[in-house]
Amino acid sequence: MERDLASADFSADPALMLDRLFLSQREEIEQMTAEDMRTHHQLPLARVKKIMKSDEDVRMISAETPALFAKACELFIIEITHRAWVYTEENHRRTLQRSDVATAIAQTDIFDFLIDIVPKT
Repeated sequence: MERDLASADFSADPALMLDRLFLSQREEIEQMTAEDMRTHHQLPLARVKKIMKSDEDVRMISAETPALFAKACELFIIEITHRAWVYTEENHRRTLQRSDVATAIAQTDIFDFLIDIVPKT
């Protein structure tokens, strides 16, 4: 049974909020042209490429790879932010705090690799 994302109450079900978010992001990506991928991004490609080259094993990077990584990083940041916002709202606040991000990371299995980087405090 598929969820009806158009009429869903997202405050009651954070999973529906994430489903709708990813659906809109997917539609946005599918509508992008090759030119859009090269020119419309939220993160600076030079910085992304510099981070990629910080690995001594990486010698050459194709032109489209930093744009792909930038989009992946953008989606990663969006997901953590949305998951953290759920905890902000549960605590009846309007300001996202470090503890909300730490809780989102601790409560989401796919973010286990970040547990030592973002301590609960």
